[in-house]
Amino acid sequence: MRGVVHIDTTGLVEVELGAAAIRHAASACSISANATLYYRDNLRSALGLGGDINDDAALILAAYLRWGQQCVDHLEGDFAFVIHDPRDRTLFCARDPYGMRPLYYYHAPGKRFVFASDARDVLRCPGVPFAINEGRIADFLVQELEWFDYESTFYKDIYRLPPAYKITINSSGLRLTEYRTPVPGPELKLRTDEDYKEAFLDVFSRAVFERQRGQEGGAGSMLSGGMDSGSIVAIARKPIRAYSLARRRGAPSADCDESRRIYATLDFLGMQGTQIIADELDSLLDDIGTDFAEPYDGQFLFLKAIYATAKRDGVDVVLDGAAGDIVFHEGPYITRLLRRGEFGRAWRETAGERAFWGGSSTVPAFLRYCASAFTPDVAKRLVRGPRQRRRERGYVKASLISPGFAEQVDIEARFERMRGTFSGLESQDPGLDRVRKIRPNLTAGRERYGRIAASVGIEPRDPYIDQRVVDFCSQLPDDQLARDGWFKYLLRHAMAGRLPDMVRWGRGKPHIGGVYNETFLERAKSRGSLGLDGLLDTLGAYVDPGALSRAWQVFDAGGDAEPIHTAYVLSLWLAQTEKPRIVPDPGIG
Repeated sequence: MRGVVHIDTTGLVEVELGAAAIRHAASACSISANATLYYRDNLRSALGLGGDINDDAALILAAYLRWGQQCVDHLEGDFAFVIHDPRDRTLFCARDPYGMRPLYYYHAPGKRFVFASDARDVLRCPGVPFAINEGRIADFLVQELEWFDYESTFYKDIYRLPPAYKITINSSGLRLTEYRTPVPGPELKLRTDEDYKEAFLDVFSRAVFERQRGQEGGAGSMLSGGMDSGSIVAIARKPIRAYSLARRRGAPSADCDESRRIYATLDFLGMQGTQIIADELDSLLDDIGTDFAEPYDGQFLFLKAIYATAKRDGVDVVLDGAAGDIVFHEGPYITRLLRRGEFGRAWRETAGERAFWGGSSTVPAFLRYCASAFTPDVAKRLVRGPRQRRRERGYVKASLISPGFAEQVDIEARFERMRGTFSGLESQDPGLDRVRKIRPNLTAGRERYGRIAASVGIEPRDPYIDQRVVDFCSQLPDDQLARDGWFKYLLRHAMAGRLPDMVRWGRGKPHIGGVYNETFLERAKSRGSLGLDGLLDTLGAYVDPGALSRAWQVFDAGGDAEPIHTAYVLSLWLAQTEKPRIVPDPGIG
């Protein structure tokens, strides 16, 4: 998806939506879209259409012609689209509520508006200035700042449309507005655990099946050793191909929780699956390359390995459970128990939580929860501000960023702005508390998945952010989300007989994705493409030479590789990032 709109003082004067755009003859309205809609029969019925319109872009355009800009309230799915309406010389753009599809744009008021599904494609259009946004370089080096905002990119003049937002462009200029804010329904009050289980399975199964639609040859799904992706594979209509990061079965290195749970799930379901073996990555790492749309993408090499393997198998759609942790998050439920005077249950939940994570003794944790529950908000604010700033200074100190560069981009102001992204989210209503936190906690991760998948031609789909699933989970009582220290209690209960008990009741959250980054670094080092001098030359303006040298010594001795991986990925991205050659899109003059 890519297009250019020329503007003057009277409004839109020339609109070029590209060769893939669809035009409605009677109205002359046209649409360029990157979209997959779900529950399309519901939309067709509401529009009074038969089954003759199957193209998702055409359905969105039909919805616009019926409801105008309120069409977004009737769409269920993953989408980003741009509609030109010549009847009132308006351009209307929108992005789905959870950021599954991207929309990047450049706007020169009174001159042009350029949009695309990839920021680099915006840069390829004539008249778009090229300048790296060094603030995002700082955010990458101090990784807690990844969630800085929903709009900026690694290029100064290019922005991304936030999830659940729309843009209207006409003779009055550009207007950016939020079209959907989270509003949960009343708490569900069903009779028994079994009732909750059956109600959830009904909603979740439909969400999974909808995301398998159109993949008669078999969609793919990620399969980790946890509950989220495991539940998708267990529920999905077969055939479905399961892709996992694992150690080779039977090898001594396979003695890790992640691999054991993956193989247990495959055996339980009678599936073979495809394992991307962490110890045998040489050829695959060569295949996936080092072309990253953003530096953040280079930190998820394991994700690109999964997508690249699926694409090699002829799979175009891969499901994942990335939003499971967030949609099922229990929030401050122990604090709520204490405020309701349920001290015994709060103690048991704290003890169970400690056991789940293998943490410290229950007493200190319980006392912290008590302090959180009963300290007045005014006192909390007095303590929280200075404590948060100390924590942020600790993040900066622990990173590789140069003090001078941190001062240049005003790193403290960036932290303050990021706090604004998360501020005002706390609510005494548990359901509202949950849905308010989905977007800030999900967007950055979902965008990473989307960029990496797109780089190898894969479409990612996540059943956990089906609006029906989100609505259902936001209305659950606390004890269906967490019980006796078991998070995602309802999901664990619903998977009885569908997943092995060692997965359903597995403690902790093992993950071996870091092995891929370590192998990537060792290969680069052995080839001579990674060395301390080269990193210092490339990153000298951004990193503290002393911090980088110390991190290299640790890495070179076989220790923590993460800081060097961060530095190397950034150096690769900087080396490949230059003003792209202008390439006209077919259909764009």
